[in-house]
Order: sequence, then structure tokens, then C-alpha cells
Amino acid sequence: MTLAHLHSVRKMRLMSFICLGFSILAITSSVAKTKAREVSIGLQAAITSMDPHYHNVGPNNSLVRHVFESLVHIDENQKLVPGLATSWKALDDLTWEFKLRKNVRFHDGSPFTAEDVAFSIKRAPNVPNSPSSFATFTRSIADVKIVDSHTVIVKTTSANVLLPSDLAVVRIISKNVGEKASTEDYNSGKAAIGTGPYKFQEYIPNQRVVLKANYGYWGGEEPWDVVTFKMLTNPAARVAALLSGDVQMIETVPTADIVKLSKDAKYSLVDKISNRVIYVHLNQSTEKSPPFVTAKDGKPLDKNPFRDLRVRKALSMAINRDAIVSRVMEGKAQSAGQLLPEIFFGTSKKLKPQKFDPDGAKRLLAEAGYPNGFQMTIHGPNNRYINDANIAQALAQMYTRIGLDIKVETMPSSVYFTRASKLEFGFMLLGWGTESGEQGSAMRSLLATHDTAKGMGVTNRGRYSNAEFDKVLSDALVTMDEKKREAMIIKAAEMVMADVGLIPLHYEFSTWATTKGLKYAARTDQYTLAIGLKPTK
Repeated sequence: MTLAHLHSVRKMRLMSFICLGFSILAITSSVAKTKAREVSIGLQAAITSMDPHYHNVGPNNSLVRHVFESLVHIDENQKLVPGLATSWKALDDLTWEFKLRKNVRFHDGSPFTAEDVAFSIKRAPNVPNSPSSFATFTRSIADVKIVDSHTVIVKTTSANVLLPSDLAVVRIISKNVGEKASTEDYNSGKAAIGTGPYKFQEYIPNQRVVLKANYGYWGGEEPWDVVTFKMLTNPAARVAALLSGDVQMIETVPTADIVKLSKDAKYSLVDKISNRVIYVHLNQSTEKSPPFVTAKDGKPLDKNPFRDLRVRKALSMAINRDAIVSRVMEGKAQSAGQLLPEIFFGTSKKLKPQKFDPDGAKRLLAEAGYPNGFQMTIHGPNNRYINDANIAQALAQMYTRIGLDIKVETMPSSVYFTRASKLEFGFMLLGWGTESGEQGSAMRSLLATHDTAKGMGVTNRGRYSNAEFDKVLSDALVTMDEKKREAMIIKAAEMVMADVGLIPLHYEFSTWATTKGLKYAARTDQYTLAIGLKPTK
């Protein structure tokens, strides 16, 4: 080998090392960029499935929104905006036309078409073993006609002005995938193929959901490559995860920690009054004692006390809502007299929170034949709503003061909702967020006579039934004139609240906390979306 050749070899080796160095640097920079674009979010409640049609409950609906989209999207103030449909209009009282977005693909690369819409609407109300069906949102649909690959005509059995907001809750799945898929296939990820801004990566029940960015998403690139949702149902653990840096955002900041975190420059907090009412359902499904309600000696009662308006009213009058708001919720709630705060459509200015009157409650119980009260167990979740277990304990203390013997049993929401839907409890502490922002929709789900075939009262766990109220509500839901419809909804609300169809307690305020450098767009629907989490720079 000549000296010149040796010099040339050494030069080539040096260039190789330099190139290798640049390659390593590039890889390191790429990894750093990816790490910088990862975010972890702490959730209050565990989700029960990645099947978007399995369980109509807030935590599920919020999380699957990242993977599966609907024809109509809802913004942070619950305004309807275009989603997979670019426009919609009523052609007549029974006919709606939806124009679909073009050039949208599912995560497996297949095109989104009208076939997927028709299939999804058909599947949504018919998922086996659903704890809370989506039937209420599709009940009025008689047929979905495919005009062309990107136009559908939805025919309804009666006028339904809420159809666009109803379909905002129905996620669109791939027909090709969904025809052979079970709920378990969605949970495993095998069928979890949507059009949303994030793709499924991992779901471990009661622990976490991991999503990865859907590059090329029609709505534009998201700021995160990987999002991990951690199910931190214990409030203290959720805050600890934020403080340690294990997560960069948490939802449902415990009321006891709000002041402390708000004073720490390392964190940012946002809050907003929500569409969620915390309420009580009373099991009226049986003629005699409902579950866990007995005489004080433990023997069954001859009749169901919850079927007596005087008893229902007494149980409402015995609740000091203002005390719950100030002491249990530490001011981060508003006492309720109906199913939505007055800022929403179809709410009555006449419906104020029931006045606290324990003496009046005792008199009503005596008039109803229970001068010495009775015995019952308050059942509720302990990881779903803000301070839910503490609310149950507060109710117990208030009821003890009017002569009732009270026990309290709370449990994880994944267990509680399934049992409550099977009517295994008598007195049930619950919550409801109205996605449409209309009180008529809330009453349709919670207070209309239970009829799954019609999609009415599908979450009426108290089995309250009032034919006169049903008539007014049903007429309102098919009235296309907005002013007339609102007047009818208000009439129905005033009627059913006077009859104490359920007992409203308060509206939650939602509070989120993020680490410095992040901001979140607070939402009235309480959804915690990576889509709404952005870097401040």
C-alpha cells in the first residue's frame, strides 16, 4: 500500500466516523424530540371499554373520541361543529341530509364512506351486554339511505330536531372491521381502528390507555406523538403523580388541593361549570321494598316508600345542598334544582334548589306512614364523581337527622354502574352530563318511562314513570320550532321536578391542572382531551 493510498483510507475512515457521529446526533435529537412530544394525563375514572358503542358513560366517550370520530363534533362550549360531516340540514320534518368529508381514511388506510356511517348507526344501539345503551341517540332513526359515497339521508320516525347533537355522540367505525368484531376485539386493539387524530396502541383495564399520533390526520397534526392516559382513581395519587412529574395534566383536581396548586408557579389551573348534575335515583320498580330498603327491624316493607311523592319530597327536603357545596365540594359546585344549569337550553328559571327543611321532611314522612322512618343503604361510586364517597356520607348524616337508619356502601364505578343498571340498589347516587346541552335530552335518558325499544328512559335506573310527563316531553322532542320546543321542555321539566322524579343535588365545576408550559381548553362536557392540550410556546 502506497503512502498516498494509506492517507486516502484514513481520510475515508475519518469521514465515516464523522458521518456516524452526525447519524447518532440525529437519532438522539429525534428521540429527544419524540420524548418532548410525549405527554401523560391522569384520569379520575377508569374506562370500561375501547368499544365506542359499548357503554354510554362520560369517561369512555371522552377517551374513545381520540380514536373514533362522529359526524358532528362538539367544541369546548358544546357548540356543534363539523366533524366527519361537513354540513347537515333538515330537508323536511322527517328527513336529514348529511354531506360527508372526503379524503378521510381509517387508521388501516381504508377510505371513510357512507357505508361506514350507515353501519355505525345500526350497530350503536345493539351492542350485547351494554351497561348503558346508545339507543337513546338513535331511537328516532327509521332508516339511513346512502345517496352516494359521501352523502347520507337519515329518515326519522318522527320529527327530531336533536338529531345532529344525537349523532355527535355516535362514533363512526369501519364497516369492514366492525362486521366481524366484538367488544373484546376493540379492547384488544384488533378492531380499534377509527379516523381520529390518534391510533390505538395499548389498553390495560384499570391502568392505562396508550395512543399514538395519526400522522396525516385530516384535521391537522397534533402536538403529541404519544399520549398515555393513566387511570388514577385515588385523588391523592392523582395529585402526587402531577407533583412528581409522572403525568403532565390531571383532571378533577381534588377540591382540597385547588388553592395550593393555584399558588404554585409550576402549575396552571383552569375550571368551568359543567353540564354534569349529581343526583339521586330512587328505585320505584317494585311494589314492595326495593333493594336495601326495609323497616327499622330489617323486615320488608309492605309497600315501596319511593312510590310516594311525600317520601320523595321529604328525602329531597332533608338535603342541605348549600352545605354540600360549601363543605364537601369546597365551593366548587352549584346547588341544583333541575338537570342543567340555567345557561343551557330548555332550563327553567322557576326551578330553584329545594329548600333545606328537615322539620318539613319529618312531617311528610309521618304523613306517608313513616313517623319513625325506615332503614336504607345509600349506594354510590367512590371514584367517578368529584368527592362522590364524601357526598354519600354527607347524605347519610342528613338523613339520620330526620329519623332514618342509614348505611353507606360505595364501590369502584366499573362495578357500581353495572349493578345499578340491574336495579340491585334502592337509593343510588349518580351523575349525568348532557352532551347535547339541552335539558330535553337529559330528561329523555333519565326520567322518561323506561323503554329500550323506543330509546326512552334507557338510563332511568329509578324506573320513574309518569304518563303525563312522557306525553309533554315526547311532543317537545318532535317539535321543530325552537321557541315552541323550549317552552314545552321547560313545562316538562317543571312537571317532573315537582313530582320529584329524581333528586338533583348540584352541578360540578370541572378543574384541570397542568404543568408549566402547557395549557388546556376547559370544557363544559368535562371531557379530558389530548386534543385540547397544547404547549404554551
